[in-house]
Amino acid sequence: MNCHLCPLNCGADRALAAGRCGTKSLTIAKAYLHPYEEPPISFRNGSGTIFFCGCNLKCVFCQNYQLSRAQRGKDITHADLIEIIKRLEDAGAENISFVTPDHVSRLLAETLDRYKPKIPVVYNTSGYCTVAALKEIDPYIDVYLPDLKFVSPMLSKRYTGREDYFEYASKALAFMANKTVCFRKDGKMLSGILVRHLILPSCTSDSLKVLDYLKTILPDDAPVSLMRQYTPMGEIKDFPELNRKITAREYNRVLDYANMLDFKVLYTQARDSADKCYIPKWEF
Repeated sequence: MNCHLCPLNCGADRALAAGRCGTKSLTIAKAYLHPYEEPPISFRNGSGTIFFCGCNLKCVFCQNYQLSRAQRGKDITHADLIEIIKRLEDAGAENISFVTPDHVSRLLAETLDRYKPKIPVVYNTSGYCTVAALKEIDPYIDVYLPDLKFVSPMLSKRYTGREDYFEYASKALAFMANKTVCFRKDGKMLSGILVRHLILPSCTSDSLKVLDYLKTILPDDAPVSLMRQYTPMGEIKDFPELNRKITAREYNRVLDYANMLDFKVLYTQARDSADKCYIPKWEF
C-alpha cells in the first residue's frame, strides 16, 4: 500500500522501498529507560523510550542526525516491539515513549492493537504530522509530547526544508490538545499534552510567536517546556548563525514572555543542559 501518512505524501510502496522518511518499516536505534525527559515524563524510574530511525523532517541541527537520516538502526517486527515494550515495563518504566513515530504511526497502531502496555503510552513527535494519521493512532496514545519548532515559514524552510511546517504542526497540536490532561497526585503525567519548544540562536522573535499560538490552543493545565539544550551539531556548516549555543539573554527573553502570558505549568532547563553528554549512545 502506498504511504500517505505524513505531510510529505510521497506515496512510496514501503513494502518494497523506503519512503522519503528514509525507512521501510519499524527500525530502531535504542530502547532504554531515559532519565532526561521532563519531570512528569521521566518521573522516578525513567521513560521507557524507543528511538525510531528515519524522519520526515531534515532539521539541519538534528542532534540525532544518524537516526533521522536512517544511517543506522535495526529492523524489528511487531512481535519484537512487543517484547521490547514488555521488557521496559518489567524494568520499571514510567511509560512507553515512541520517539519520531510519525512515519511509522500505522505500524505502531497495529502493534498496540496486539498489546497495550499497562503504563501510559507517549507519542514523542516533531509536530510535523497530519490530523488524519493522528486520528488513527489516537485511541492508543495517553500522552502527546510534541515539539512546536517554528511559526515562521522562512525559518522552517531554512532549517528543516519544510516551508509548510507550521501549517501542519498547528493543526496537529490543536488536535492533540483535546486529550484530557491528567496528573497523578505525586506528579506523574498520565494523559494529555506537554509541548516542547527548542530555542535556537537568533530565533527568539519566532519563539515568542510559538508561545502566542500555544496560548490559544492549550488548556490551562497543559505543560509547556522551554528547552535550552541546543548544541551545535548536525549539518550546520552552511548556517554560521547556528554555530553557537543560545545566550542567557535569549533564553530569558523567551522565559519572561512565557511568564507574562501566564502559562500555569512551565518547565525550564539550566544552561548546562546544552551538552552532548545528554545524547544517548545508540545500540544499533
